[in-house]
Amino acid sequence: MKTQVKIFLIIITAIISVACSPVVRFAEKQGTATLKPNPNEPATAVAGQTFRGIASFYADKFHGNKTSSGEIFDMNGFTAAHRTLPFGTKVKVTNLKNGKSVIVRINDRGPFKEERIIDLSKAAAETIDMVNDGTADVEIKVLE
Repeated sequence: MKTQVKIFLIIITAIISVACSPVVRFAEKQGTATLKPNPNEPATAVAGQTFRGIASFYADKFHGNKTSSGEIFDMNGFTAAHRTLPFGTKVKVTNLKNGKSVIVRINDRGPFKEERIIDLSKAAAETIDMVNDGTADVEIKVLE
């Protein structure tokens, strides 16, 4: 009988431990293994450096959630996600289709689609008129 009580207590303890553990948010972002650097992307921020690629944007689904840098994502702010640039790096993003530009600060990691080079906040994407298309060919210039 004592063995059954011990087993029961162990099972209950295990269930409570699992139920009380923190919920993993953004499971698709965990670790860096899913972030495959694009050879066209810089690993460090060098002022004046430029590179080109496809930009996308993220908004409603992530608004109010914590970014990789620990900040709360504000889709109305001028921020962006990049795989390798250090947090706080300011870049100028120019839509090559229309020549419109916006300055954003890197505060998150991404994008998580290999062919893309930067994820802009919705406000930044609106500024360069890429929201309707969803993506845009862009040039990124590191400012600081």
